[in-house]
Parts: sequence; C-alpha cells; structure tokens
Amino acid sequence: MAEKRNIFLVGPMGAGKSTIGRHLAQMLHLEFVDSDTEIEKRTGADVAWVFDVEGEEGFRKREEEAIDELSQRQGIVLATGGGSVKNKDNRNRLSARGIVVYLETTVDKQLARTQRDKRRPLLQTDDPRGVLEGLAQERNALYEEIADYTVKTDEQSAKVVANQIIKLLDF
Repeated sequence: MAEKRNIFLVGPMGAGKSTIGRHLAQMLHLEFVDSDTEIEKRTGADVAWVFDVEGEEGFRKREEEAIDELSQRQGIVLATGGGSVKNKDNRNRLSARGIVVYLETTVDKQLARTQRDKRRPLLQTDDPRGVLEGLAQERNALYEEIADYTVKTDEQSAKVVANQIIKLLDF
C-alpha cells in the first residue's frame, strides 16, 4: 500500500471504538490512537478530572485540538470520543482526512458495557439510561452524517467487527 490511509471510528460510548480500534490497527499494521487517552497524556489527568475542572466546554476544546493534530497523521486508526462529532470542525476534519466508520449500538448494550465504568463523567447520574437516550437523540444523526460505513456492534465480538470493517474497506 503506497499511501497509508486513516480510519476514524465514531459512535457513542460503549460502542467498542477503543477495543475494536486496537484489533483493527493490529490486523492492518497501523498505529492505534484513542483521542481520550491522548488528552489524558497531554493534561496528565483523566477525562473525568478534566470534565470536573474545565467543564464539558474545556474538554471539548482540548478534544478539538487533539483530533485536529491526530487526524493529520498517516496510517492510524483513531478512536474518537462519543461527543467529538458535536463539533463541526471535528466532523469536517474526520470526513476529509480519512475513512469514517460509525460503530452503531443500542442504548441497552451501552448500559451493559458501561454500567461499572466510573471513568465516564456523563454517566455519573441517577438516570444513565435517560442520559444515553438523550445523547443518542442528539448525536446519532451526526455520526450518520459523516460515516462512510456503518457497522452494528451489538451481538458480535470486537475481532469479528474488525474483520467486517476490513472487508468493507477492502484493505
């Protein structure tokens, strides 16, 4: 492959972006990067702390900078944060700089996958289902808007989904 293309994974929290992304990168011999992990490296603090101290607006600004920089690399699989698509510049950059794969999942599956995860600041509430349903209503159309491909992740292992993506992309 003369030119290494980028693959950007978008979708809600709990869709499997990081887990599937790691498999995909390994199978394609590409570098795996997670935008949330990158923000944590840059700040020296976890995402929940950044949310607490800077609020969602401060976090989203850091996320925009990270995605701008990361999406300019070549030959990466990037797992984005679930809310990264709220920013039009992020959507434009992802669309222009790589292949966007929307990992689609149901709220039920999200709840099952995230119920014990204390590192998700938006879910530290008495009504995680209501939060996830609201986020889905706000964001699903944005994921669809920029997706080159949509893959359902609910009833399949991360490795199976990674293989499906490779077949779709014809890598």
